[in-house]
Amino acid sequence: MSRPGLGASRTSRSGRAGLIAFVTAGGISALGGQVSTMAIPWLVLTTTGDPAQMGLVIAARTVPYLLSGLFGTPVADRLGILRGVIVADVLCMLSTAPIAAIPDVGMPVILAMVAVSGAVRGVGDRANNVLLRPMVEAAGMRLSRMTAVHDGLNSGATLIGAPVGGLLIYWLGTQQALWVNTASFALSALIIATLVRPPGDLMPNRGPAEPYLVAVRGGARFLRADHLLLLMLAMTFLTNMVNQAHAAVFVPLWVSEAFGSPAALGTVFGAFAAGAVIGNLAFIGLAPRLPRFLTFAICLAISGVPRLLGLALSHDLVLVLVLTFVSGVAQAAVNPILGIMLYERVPKDLQTRVFGLVVTVSFAGFPIGGLLGGWAVTGLDLTTVLLLGTALYLVATLVPLFRARAAGRAASAGAGPANT
Repeated sequence: MSRPGLGASRTSRSGRAGLIAFVTAGGISALGGQVSTMAIPWLVLTTTGDPAQMGLVIAARTVPYLLSGLFGTPVADRLGILRGVIVADVLCMLSTAPIAAIPDVGMPVILAMVAVSGAVRGVGDRANNVLLRPMVEAAGMRLSRMTAVHDGLNSGATLIGAPVGGLLIYWLGTQQALWVNTASFALSALIIATLVRPPGDLMPNRGPAEPYLVAVRGGARFLRADHLLLLMLAMTFLTNMVNQAHAAVFVPLWVSEAFGSPAALGTVFGAFAAGAVIGNLAFIGLAPRLPRFLTFAICLAISGVPRLLGLALSHDLVLVLVLTFVSGVAQAAVNPILGIMLYERVPKDLQTRVFGLVVTVSFAGFPIGGLLGGWAVTGLDLTTVLLLGTALYLVATLVPLFRARAAGRAASAGAGPANT
């Protein structure tokens, strides 16, 4: 006769082992991805000597990534989420290997392979996001905390992967370093295929296959009807525009004007990354007790306004580093809260498509912001542009916050329903 609760305990232990395997596989894949992010543009620069070709490679990866997140997610639904994650890792492995293996690999092969890798990764990342929830529920863990853990591990992998990628390129050579990326995808696929077993009752229900265009439109229809998620998406799009202009244009110009040397450039970005890591650790503990949308809006505002004002009003590097660090701490809460809101509000069978649409629209702010930032500083002085960026950040974060709170008060007073 079995003791009460023994089966549940074993199930929980099995679920936690599966969750650990799933998170580990994601971290390995993210670390390997950072190697290719550094190695492939460097390979192009050293073989062609043309910086414009580097930009072409980045575009060849980024554009398919965004488009596949929008138009390719019905494929993951038809394959099944778990199978979609495994297939994505395998195809990324196969598309990276030719760049590493072919001596004197030319631009046509590089462009084709990074385009395939970007397209596959766009679908695979969305399937990976959807798979997190059933793995967390099977482990009996809090979704809010594990969303923060998952985001923090990816951020940590990015932070660690950049210097590791540089060292591998130095020690092994550029193409040989790409074998590490290839191996990371293979290892990730192997771990998920053998150790990750989400319970079927917690997985999205595929149901009957929908026509492709109907499936694509399904995510957009749902998102259009959810006013709060739509509001959060608009906030992230606008702030990502300013973030990209800040990283690509404002900080390098400020460093050049204040110091005439790029020596301080890495310290500014490092301060933000360090703040994000520490903020993520704090958010893991606080996440279950914080109000969702209020925290999202306030942290989003703090993640941008202090660092923009610091650049606009001071040439003191220490002050800018402190303000940038504070912004990084606040930024750590933004993505996990958006993820939690998506998990809670989007039906399981629509999550892949809605997540893909959200990522595509949010990331679209990056290229637009870089272009607008470069255009703005050619016609205005840097301080004026930074103050305009601060104003846009405040409008993008505080106006929706006040609007949502007013709608909530109206609904509670019986003035009509509000989707907040």
